[in-house]
Amino acid sequence: QVQLVESGGGLVQAGGSLRLSCTASGGTFSRYVMAWFRQAPGKEREFVANIQWIGGRTVLADSVKGRFTISRDNAKNTVYLQMNSLKPEDTAVYYCAGTAGFTTSTRADEYGYWGQGTQVTVSS
Repeated sequence: QVQLVESGGGLVQAGGSLRLSCTASGGTFSRYVMAWFRQAPGKEREFVANIQWIGGRTVLADSVKGRFTISRDNAKNTVYLQMNSLKPEDTAVYYCAGTAGFTTSTRADEYGYWGQGTQVTVSS
Protein backbone atom coordinates (compact mmCIF):
# COMPACT_ATOMS: atom_id res chain seq x y z
CA GLN A 1 0.00 0.00 0.00
CA VAL A 2 1.46 3.32 -1.09
CA GLN A 3 1.63 5.99 1.58
CA LEU A 4 2.43 9.65 0.98
CA VAL A 5 3.43 11.99 3.79
CA GLU A 6 3.71 15.74 3.24
CA SER A 7 5.73 18.18 5.31
CA GLY A 8 6.97 21.75 5.14
CA GLY A 9 3.78 23.75 5.40
CA GLY A 10 3.39 26.72 7.68
CA LEU A 11 2.72 30.42 8.00
CA VAL A 12 4.66 32.86 5.82
CA GLN A 13 4.33 36.49 4.85
CA ALA A 14 3.44 37.50 1.33
CA GLY A 15 6.52 37.46 -0.86
CA GLY A 16 8.12 34.72 1.18
CA SER A 17 9.04 31.14 0.31
CA LEU A 18 8.29 27.63 1.49
CA ARG A 19 9.37 24.22 0.32
CA LEU A 20 6.97 21.33 0.66
CA SER A 21 8.17 17.75 0.69
CA CYS A 22 6.28 14.53 0.09
CA THR A 23 7.88 11.21 0.89
CA ALA A 24 6.45 7.98 -0.46
CA SER A 25 6.64 4.47 0.92
CA GLY A 26 5.20 1.11 -0.03
CA GLY A 27 5.49 1.38 -3.79
CA THR A 28 7.82 1.90 -6.72
CA PHE A 29 8.07 5.66 -6.37
CA SER A 30 10.45 6.02 -9.29
CA ARG A 31 7.66 4.85 -11.65
CA TYR A 32 4.92 7.15 -10.37
CA VAL A 33 3.79 10.44 -11.78
CA MET A 34 3.70 12.76 -8.79
CA ALA A 35 1.62 15.89 -8.38
CA TRP A 36 0.63 18.63 -6.00
CA PHE A 37 -2.94 19.87 -5.59
CA ARG A 38 -4.35 22.44 -3.22
CA GLN A 39 -7.70 23.21 -1.70
CA ALA A 40 -8.71 26.51 -0.14
CA PRO A 41 -11.69 26.78 2.21
CA GLY A 42 -14.95 26.67 0.29
CA LYS A 43 -13.22 25.90 -2.99
CA GLU A 44 -12.66 22.81 -5.07
CA ARG A 45 -9.34 21.02 -5.08
CA GLU A 46 -7.17 22.44 -7.83
CA PHE A 47 -4.11 21.24 -9.69
CA VAL A 48 -0.79 22.92 -8.92
CA ALA A 49 1.95 20.89 -10.61
CA ASN A 50 3.02 17.43 -11.70
CA ILE A 51 6.25 15.71 -12.68
CA GLN A 52 6.88 12.62 -14.77
CA TRP A 53 8.91 9.73 -13.48
CA ILE A 54 10.92 9.47 -16.68
CA GLY A 55 12.55 12.54 -18.14
CA GLY A 56 11.31 14.75 -15.32
CA ARG A 57 8.88 16.69 -17.51
CA THR A 58 6.77 19.07 -15.46
CA VAL A 59 3.40 20.77 -15.86
CA LEU A 60 2.45 23.77 -13.74
CA ALA A 61 -0.82 25.61 -13.33
CA ASP A 62 -0.86 29.06 -14.90
CA SER A 63 -1.47 30.60 -11.47
CA VAL A 64 1.90 29.38 -10.16
CA LYS A 65 4.13 29.50 -13.25
CA GLY A 66 7.27 31.49 -12.61
CA ARG A 67 6.84 31.18 -8.83
CA PHE A 68 6.60 27.46 -8.03
CA THR A 69 8.89 24.62 -9.04
CA ILE A 70 8.25 20.89 -8.72
CA SER A 71 11.12 18.44 -8.53
CA ARG A 72 11.78 14.90 -7.37
CA ASP A 73 14.56 12.81 -5.92
CA ASN A 74 13.85 9.18 -6.75
CA ALA A 75 16.69 7.99 -4.53
CA LYS A 76 14.88 9.55 -1.56
CA ASN A 77 11.35 8.69 -2.75
CA THR A 78 10.55 12.36 -2.35
CA VAL A 79 8.88 15.04 -4.43
CA TYR A 80 9.25 18.72 -3.64
CA LEU A 81 7.29 21.88 -4.29
CA GLN A 82 9.40 25.01 -4.01
CA MET A 83 7.09 27.99 -3.59
CA ASN A 84 8.49 31.49 -4.03
CA SER A 85 6.85 34.93 -4.13
CA LEU A 86 3.92 33.56 -2.20
CA LYS A 87 0.62 35.43 -2.29
CA PRO A 88 -2.32 35.36 0.13
CA GLU A 89 -4.34 33.58 -2.55
CA ASP A 90 -1.88 30.66 -2.31
CA THR A 91 -3.31 29.91 1.14
CA ALA A 92 -4.67 26.36 1.09
CA VAL A 93 -4.13 22.82 2.21
CA TYR A 94 -1.59 21.33 -0.17
CA TYR A 95 -1.88 17.67 -1.08
CA CYS A 96 0.67 15.36 -2.63
CA ALA A 97 -0.72 12.82 -5.08
CA GLY A 98 0.65 10.01 -7.19
CA THR A 99 -0.31 7.57 -9.89
CA ALA A 100 1.47 4.78 -11.72
CA GLY A 101 2.13 4.93 -15.43
CA PHE A 102 2.27 7.80 -17.87
CA THR A 103 0.00 10.77 -17.58
CA THR A 104 0.16 14.54 -17.74
CA SER A 105 -3.29 14.78 -16.23
CA THR A 106 -4.26 17.75 -14.09
CA ARG A 107 -7.42 15.99 -12.87
CA ALA A 108 -7.52 14.94 -9.25
CA ASP A 109 -9.53 11.81 -10.07
CA GLU A 110 -6.65 10.52 -12.20
CA TYR A 111 -4.46 10.13 -9.11
CA GLY A 112 -5.01 7.16 -6.86
CA TYR A 113 -2.64 7.90 -4.02
CA TRP A 114 -2.96 10.90 -1.72
CA GLY A 115 -1.26 12.32 1.32
CA GLN A 116 -3.05 13.82 4.29
CA GLY A 117 -2.27 17.41 3.30
CA THR A 118 -0.22 20.21 4.81
CA GLN A 119 -1.50 23.70 5.55
CA VAL A 120 0.10 26.71 3.87
CA THR A 121 -1.00 30.12 5.10
CA VAL A 122 0.25 33.32 3.47
CA SER A 123 -0.41 36.52 5.37
CA SER A 124 -0.71 39.89 3.67
